[in-house]
Amino acid sequence: MKKNIIFLFTFCICMTGPGSISIGQQLERLSYNNPGLLVDLGVGLWAWPLPMDYNDNGLTDMVVVCTDKPYNGVYFFENSGDMDPETDLPVFLPSIRLGDAVNNASISYVNGEPVVTTPGRVYPDFKKTAFDNPVSLPAPEGRDLYPGDSRIRANQWKLFDYNGNNVQDLMVGIGLWGERNAKNSKYYGWDDAYNENGQWTNGPLRGYIYLLENTGSTDNPVYDDPRQLVNTDGAPVEVYGRPSPNFADFTGDGKIDLICGEFRDGFTFFKNVGTSSNPLYAPGRPLTYGDTEIRMDLCMITPVAYDFTGNGWPDLVVGDEDGRVALVEHTGEVTDGMPVFLPPRYFRQQADDVKFGALATPVGADWNGNGLDDIMVGNTAGHIAFIENLGGNPVKWAAPKLLEAGGEVIRIMAGPNGSIQGPAEAKWGYTTLTVADWNHNGLPDLIVNSIWGKVIWYENTGTLTSPQLAAAQAIEVEWEGEVPKPAWNWWNPKGNALVTQWRTTPVAVDWTGNGLTDLVMLDHEGYLALFRREKRGDETVLLPGERIFRLEGEDGPLRLNDRRAGGSGRRKIYVADLDGDGRPDLLLNSENANFLRNIGEEEGFVIFRDKGPVDERSISGHSSSPSTIDLEGDGIRELLIGAEDGFLYYRDNPYLKPDE
Repeated sequence: MKKNIIFLFTFCICMTGPGSISIGQQLERLSYNNPGLLVDLGVGLWAWPLPMDYNDNGLTDMVVVCTDKPYNGVYFFENSGDMDPETDLPVFLPSIRLGDAVNNASISYVNGEPVVTTPGRVYPDFKKTAFDNPVSLPAPEGRDLYPGDSRIRANQWKLFDYNGNNVQDLMVGIGLWGERNAKNSKYYGWDDAYNENGQWTNGPLRGYIYLLENTGSTDNPVYDDPRQLVNTDGAPVEVYGRPSPNFADFTGDGKIDLICGEFRDGFTFFKNVGTSSNPLYAPGRPLTYGDTEIRMDLCMITPVAYDFTGNGWPDLVVGDEDGRVALVEHTGEVTDGMPVFLPPRYFRQQADDVKFGALATPVGADWNGNGLDDIMVGNTAGHIAFIENLGGNPVKWAAPKLLEAGGEVIRIMAGPNGSIQGPAEAKWGYTTLTVADWNHNGLPDLIVNSIWGKVIWYENTGTLTSPQLAAAQAIEVEWEGEVPKPAWNWWNPKGNALVTQWRTTPVAVDWTGNGLTDLVMLDHEGYLALFRREKRGDETVLLPGERIFRLEGEDGPLRLNDRRAGGSGRRKIYVADLDGDGRPDLLLNSENANFLRNIGEEEGFVIFRDKGPVDERSISGHSSSPSTIDLEGDGIRELLIGAEDGFLYYRDNPYLKPDE
């Protein structure tokens, strides 16, 4: 490898200048530092909303439970009383953490008062102590509702007077993924069950509702054995996983209907064609607005029936997978026996910490040519955003702006068969990216991988100060023989396309120092490989990957993931000379990020020494995503890491002095 390596991102070894901000020596969240800015209200991955007047001032606040890492907690967003002119919804203040989270939190409204429950427990003083003082409910746990060694992924308990006798019964929504030991299961199971035509050979997710009738009193409940709800056809009341049952009079006829969410993004309405004291539900129909089904932006939704607008009709307050919360407003109209709701509008808050969806994958780079490092970032939804550096000290950030390519907003999604883990993940995209001049015309382009494992690039056809992206193009390799792909992919690459494992970063960098942008990334079998660029006449070609990297003390090439199918890929990588010794190092996702120091070459291999995590703070969750950024504008690049919660974390670079 040549010594005069050219880096896409270069470190300048210099002292911090006068008046610069103080960069901490521990990972901390990046703040917008932008008073007056409004952004989507959000917690980390998975939002379980509990709308209530938390501070008893007559305004509905938003309490949101988040069970991810590192953002786990119960968060209070106070209703400011001001209206957002863009959404015509209240603006909420930045969140205040109330305590630790508990899984499967639900809210019921008993005599108009909020009652918070989790499986087997109720929290009568939730406003004072959050989840600290539970009271047990005399009812079986979720696994007893569906016996056997079952994969239960949702277990949602609500109090509700089901039969109109003024006694609160217990309603439980169960999300079932399958029998662990079942052969030829009719259930979803998990992972790698497509045939050669891309058809899912397992069953769907199952979402069932159970009634535990209270034969005692509300204060001293005695619950009967669970009874599964069925519809007028005798079939179970069922949706596609995670049912989030909501009982209310949605049609204004005095009878209690049912609306369920699901694991993905839609809503199902079950009309009560029975009576108030003996409900009977018709087969479900999807909620629509006009001729279009109402769907959330993402998946793993958690709707709560609550009259947010105060007009007497139950709206839906809905948590989304990426931590946002939306209002699906009841119009007060009923058409053909169906309540009419408006499409989702996402609540907004006064900006606090910088966030972009969930599993954020940031890269620090000057995108608009003004000499300031911006942030380009992907997420689970399959979007890519530009977060503009507005300057200042500390740096002021704009709200994330979704990028377009070819005149359309970039959104890569799995669809029915793009995720190896099955069709339940249809709306995920898992974009991860690098900013680099791929076609060597002086403009930064985007090189992107995703849930598909297809490595693509978006050409910048604009200018240095006004970038514009063309539609995606496949990155092609001068393969020798059969085009490789992960062994579990049911589909084959087109032409000479570069296909690798899913959700892993394609790092575009001039590794060889010849002025051409190479790729350093996982190959189709999980080895870290160098894909070299070379000139052939007037053309630049990309050569097949070479496994030239090795970890100190090991014999074979560096394999960053030896698992298959859904366990494959997932490695987030960044390349830069972190210690200033003239050799490119690696950052790899870990509990935050591990520093792999390049200690030279041996027998044709580049040898890395794993120096361990860059920080004591764990922010991992699913997967962290490391990068660097020059926050102070002084040429010294700080560490920037995206986390599962969608927030961005930064600290100083502790490796500027190489080891002796």
